[in-house]
Amino acid sequence: MTLDVNQRRSRVVVVLPAYNAANTLADTVSEIDNSVVDEVILVDDASQDGTVALAEGMGLVTVRHARNMGYGGNQKTCYRAALTANADIVVMLHPDYQYTPKLLPAMVALIDSGLYDIVLGSRILGKGARRGGMPLYRYVANRLLTFFQNVLLREKLSEFHTGYRAFSRRVLAELPLAENSDDFLFDNQILGQAIYFGFRIGEVTCPTRYEPRSSSINVWRSMKYGLGVIWTSMLFLLAKWRFVRPAIFSPGGRRLI
Repeated sequence: MTLDVNQRRSRVVVVLPAYNAANTLADTVSEIDNSVVDEVILVDDASQDGTVALAEGMGLVTVRHARNMGYGGNQKTCYRAALTANADIVVMLHPDYQYTPKLLPAMVALIDSGLYDIVLGSRILGKGARRGGMPLYRYVANRLLTFFQNVLLREKLSEFHTGYRAFSRRVLAELPLAENSDDFLFDNQILGQAIYFGFRIGEVTCPTRYEPRSSSINVWRSMKYGLGVIWTSMLFLLAKWRFVRPAIFSPGGRRLI
């Protein structure tokens, strides 16, 4: 599906959660279709390189954390900033050039049309993950964790672990995202919350690049993330059975705004 800019109803904001992204930021931004995107906001998580100076030089709206808040903490700032900027659709795009910005029109169109509330750029649909250089251990872990979550959450996603996501304003405004982790687990928690509260999730095939200059978490943090995914899935199930009422699955949980 492509997006006719003359028919688009929504204000689209792209958010870039950045940490030491100076080497890849220009490549990422150069592929963003400005006929589709109304504003780009970069949130810098206390980078030690020239990310902020480069972003400001490119004319991007730039927010800087005085100290490192973590990947999830960065996303929280991204989404608050986008909602404050009156976004109707928010796309999170990593500025490390791992995901192609050329999918933005398709992802935005699927939400703007009213078909979905969330659209994921999936590396697993098709054959893009391994061809793009995803390490075998990460591919296997992705498949095992996704299978586990699909069973427990009664969903049929090709993967839960992509960092390329588009959201309707309603998703970001209504989910209790302030209750989520400030670390990488935030990515998984938000999808669990979306499924729990009945939002519609679609996927598009996304080629990906694994390069030395692209960001990646180490094996220990990957293991910590995997254990967090399992715990989040168990909490989801227990909440559905009404045995517990964790804050991340509570209608009264803290929102971003």
